[in-house]
Amino acid sequence: MSKDKRSAIFLLAILAIIAALTVTIAISLKVDPISETMKNDPVIKILFIHTDDEKNVLSTDIFVYCPGSDQAVSFNILGNTGAIFKSINRVDRIDAVYKELGVDAYRDEIEKLVGKQIPFTVEYSMSDLEFFADYLGGLNVFVPMPVDEIGPDGEKWLLPSGAVSLDGDKIRIFETYKLPSENEGDVEDRRQAVFAALLAAFRENKKSVYSPKNFPVFAKRFTTNIDYDNFYRLMKQVSDIETERIVLQTITGSSRTVESGQTLLFPLYDGQLIKDVMNQSISSLMTGDYGNQNRAYVLVIQNGTSTQGLARNTSFLMQSAGYEVLETSNAPATEKTVIINHVGNSEAAKALGNFIRCTNIVDDDFSYESSGSAQADFTIVLGKDFDGRIVR
Repeated sequence: MSKDKRSAIFLLAILAIIAALTVTIAISLKVDPISETMKNDPVIKILFIHTDDEKNVLSTDIFVYCPGSDQAVSFNILGNTGAIFKSINRVDRIDAVYKELGVDAYRDEIEKLVGKQIPFTVEYSMSDLEFFADYLGGLNVFVPMPVDEIGPDGEKWLLPSGAVSLDGDKIRIFETYKLPSENEGDVEDRRQAVFAALLAAFRENKKSVYSPKNFPVFAKRFTTNIDYDNFYRLMKQVSDIETERIVLQTITGSSRTVESGQTLLFPLYDGQLIKDVMNQSISSLMTGDYGNQNRAYVLVIQNGTSTQGLARNTSFLMQSAGYEVLETSNAPATEKTVIINHVGNSEAAKALGNFIRCTNIVDDDFSYESSGSAQADFTIVLGKDFDGRIVR
């Protein structure tokens, strides 16, 4: 072999080694955002933002789950949630931030609202939703009453009643119609139901959706802040969750009309309730508490104080945290708030106590009777140490 050939082979070998090292270094330096997130947080949080085709927010859901678990919780952030938003320097609806400044500023404001970092964002439009509904064979929702109306722009609103599977055109109507008797919350409830139906459809069709041939078709319909491979992993994990075990939450507040003439929903207790509900739900996910039952825990709330309406107001508080309130009533006057555990579930009782900061938890000895206690999981007797939010 000539000297020139040996030199050429040697040079090619060096180039091959350099190329291999370059690929190895690139792979080692590639960041896995899901694994990186889980180093500091045992749950994954995704902000799903659904818009119309003009980029106005229709619904926003914070989806929270533990990888490897079959349970999750989804928080619906109402578009008319009001506050002084520093990013736009005024009191307004929270979805105005998205319209004016985009997804990053919107996520920042929602993170401040709930007190948690949300590393992943997923956006999709109404046209994208219609595509998903058609491609997946319809989205299953419940329509309580048949709809046969004419919209403000002359469009025909026509929907059957009952548990139905809606195609793209019908799902658009389901999300956008609003009857005179309805408020914005009713429309938001339907949109949250559609979000749950979309996740269910992805799960039911996951063999087809996540095939190498089909997933790119779905992926291009979403806008996300992670690369294709990690988005595939993320959505695949979401679709492994049993949709019947996704707990749907709605952030609540009190409505007030502001100077601009808008009626906004201001979070209760200066926003602390939202943070507490988020913490409570994440704690339940981590302990598997949501998975123990396919229903919300049922409460009886009794007022052992002279404060009128305390039990009723507390029922709204507990419902916002995902509990079902069977009954509110009065009780003999008491100094200390107590939680009576009717079902012997100490972990669930402790989680309930943590939410209102009550450590006075007792097992049922049948000394606290009410018409609903036989059907309730827990009874809360409110004492003078309860300030309307927590036990002091």
